[in-house]
Order: sequence, then structure tokens, then C-alpha cells
Amino acid sequence: MALPKQIVRGLFHWTARHPEIHIRVSSYYLARERVLIDPLLPSPGGLEWLERHGPPEHILLTNRLHSRHSARLVAAFGCTVWCHRSGLHDLDPELTARAFAPGDALPGGVHAFKIGILCPDESALLLPRVRAVAVADGVIRDGNGPLAFVPDELLVDVPSQAPRVKRGLMAAYRRLAEEEFEHLLMAHGNPWLRDGGAALRAWAKGPVEK
Repeated sequence: MALPKQIVRGLFHWTARHPEIHIRVSSYYLARERVLIDPLLPSPGGLEWLERHGPPEHILLTNRLHSRHSARLVAAFGCTVWCHRSGLHDLDPELTARAFAPGDALPGGVHAFKIGILCPDESALLLPRVRAVAVADGVIRDGNGPLAFVPDELLVDVPSQAPRVKRGLMAAYRRLAEEEFEHLLMAHGNPWLRDGGAALRAWAKGPVEK
């Protein structure tokens, strides 16, 4: 079990093994705002920990595939789930999620930012109070390693499409990197703290991987 750790005042991070893809993924909790991002519960004791530090009221998804343990959290706490409007059709109907669009202001002062390359609902979430941004699957890192793309076989169905998709992602992240933030919150990999904005800018300006 990886216990939640406060990485910025009022912002907690933890990792847990995803039961379907069998790798560790990252989740986040803005305790003051009572907002979860892409939550996969730490276990055992995840619900009890959240009860002591909240409890949570809202769940924000960077894409529809990151609903993870949202249904359990809705059942436990009555959370409201938020997903980009183009991803609602693929969520469990029992979640009764609410839609957002790029530019919308979300609970906790969070703002939605369009990425939309790997899937139409792929979003980044700007968290102004903690000067952070949460991203989905377009950029990852292995633990504390450098920023990277997912392997081509997971990125695209046809290998020849990979360079085009990577160029689209890098353009989207160059736009995102123009926003003011310090911490880059990864769905896959550890958060890049303090100079995460600079790291994303440098990576998005680099050459497209072959």
C-alpha cells in the first residue's frame, strides 16, 4: 500500500496498482477543496483515510478511462463525477457524471484545458491554488524519470500514425505550458514538482521521437 503523501500544502498524491492494466498509477486529492483527480483508492484503508481528510465531494477525470474507483467513492461519499462531455457516453451510467468543456471552471477553482489528441475527452486540469496541472495519458514518466510518450503500440493502432499523433500531442502541451504552474501531476509516473512547467515546455519543444 502506498499511503497518500502531501506533496504541496493541501495536495496529496499516492499510487496504487490498477486491477486491469496491472501497473501502478497516480491519484491526487485536493483536501481543502475536497476534490479527487483520477482516483484509484489506496488499500486497505483508503476510504477511511479520505473520511478523515475530507470527505471528498467531487471527482474530476482527465479522461473517461480514469474513472477507476469513482463508483465506490460515489457510493461511499455521494461524490459528483465530472468528465469531458465527449466522454460521458463511455462511463458507467450509474455514475450520472456531469459534463465539462474546455475553459469551464470546475469545483475547487479548477479549470479545464483541451488536449484531445489521444481521444476527444483527453483533458488537462489546471489547479491554480496549488500552482499545478494534472495531465492524462499523452505524456508520462517512469517513476522519477524523464517525460516521455507511452510506447507506440499503446499510442496508436497503426504504427505509421505515431509521428503525427506525437506532433499533435507536443503542440497541445506547448499550449498548456504557456499557463502558469509549477507542478506537473502525472497520471502515469510521479508528479514533477517545482519546475514541472519548465520540464513540460522543454519536452514539448523537443524533436518527435521515432
